[in-house]
Amino acid sequence: MNPDAQKLWSAPRWALAVLLAVLGMLGPFSIDTYLPAFSGIARSLGATPTEMQQTLSAYLFGFAFMSLFHGAISDSIGRRPVVLWGLAAFTLASAGCALSQSIGQLVFFRAMQGLSTGAGIVVARAVVRDMFSPTQAQKVMSQITIYFGVAPAIAPIIGGALFVHLDWHSIFWFLTAVGVALWIANFKLLPETLHVSHRQPLRVSNLLQGYWQLGRDPRFLLLALASGVPFNGMFLYVLSAPAFLGEHLSLAPTEFYWFFILTISGIMGGAWVSGRMAGKVSPKKQIRNGFLIMLLIACLNLGANLLFKAHVSWALLPIAIFAFGWAMMVPVVTLLVLDLHPTRRGMASSLQAFIGSSANGLVAGLVAPWVMHSTVMLAASSLLMLCVGLVAWVWMHHRWPDIGRRVEHPAH
Repeated sequence: MNPDAQKLWSAPRWALAVLLAVLGMLGPFSIDTYLPAFSGIARSLGATPTEMQQTLSAYLFGFAFMSLFHGAISDSIGRRPVVLWGLAAFTLASAGCALSQSIGQLVFFRAMQGLSTGAGIVVARAVVRDMFSPTQAQKVMSQITIYFGVAPAIAPIIGGALFVHLDWHSIFWFLTAVGVALWIANFKLLPETLHVSHRQPLRVSNLLQGYWQLGRDPRFLLLALASGVPFNGMFLYVLSAPAFLGEHLSLAPTEFYWFFILTISGIMGGAWVSGRMAGKVSPKKQIRNGFLIMLLIACLNLGANLLFKAHVSWALLPIAIFAFGWAMMVPVVTLLVLDLHPTRRGMASSLQAFIGSSANGLVAGLVAPWVMHSTVMLAASSLLMLCVGLVAWVWMHHRWPDIGRRVEHPAH
């Protein structure tokens, strides 16, 4: 924690949480805003469904790759420059998407968007721990998750309205405007939160040493898997929304918002509960409860899809409950990751994001196209991805039982 934190931000804590959450929202906005225009973009550019899927995979893999470096660089030159340069690059890439005349150009600029967008969410996590003690940081991280949850709900609505009333190019011009607004807001408001005494030398040897230090720490790898992979249990349904909602549940595109409202309500509810439990319930117990909720509902979801034909009256609810369990535990796991190596928090956030977004990319490029046409396969895949994270957490729990056991009460 920065010893001068109180001097750096005198406004209410929630205001900083909003600023950091909006930075993190840039990622979901970049994914979900253009999804309603998939078919229109394909017709306009003469692209196949596979080529359109590449615009998503290129973004996710670009995000994953550059996530390795955003936080590590911010450990050396500071948080603020990385955020501002990342937003500037995102703005230019969004304009490139809007001006694209071929599917190849769009894939290229989508990759550029992915390479730059990660600066927001990766550095935002490190800023939270720079500025707050563990219990306060959990509350802020929960607030960020609540605000962050709004993005996937409103992004498709905005994107759909822009596409219907203007055209698909307007979606990327909108993202360009968002990039400009965020750059101005962070230039004026975001302080430099990394204390001078905490900075790492910006040398290749030092970066490699840091990656080696984190990469060979099994605690870090297990916690990163526990937080990153289960997210795909619900993200799979987001990626498969056109098939899941349109084909299986027979919803019109104008009715898709019910899915997003329920899922985001689950995320916001789980994050709110996590914040309320900060300083009262041990991190380990919160994580256990989150995994228990996800496991029970994922099993029920698979059983229901095996026994019954999916129907809108019940098929959306398990995903919302799954999202609740995930959001209840992920702020806690994220803070445990950041506190394993306090001098490498930016790098830890980078590697955590890399593992999570690599899993997202694999799900988007390989898993979703394979399972989206069967509700049973969707439910089974969701359960399987949860189990990967659950096994990682159980292994962590047995090898290092003291991690996350202590309740840190807020200072008065």
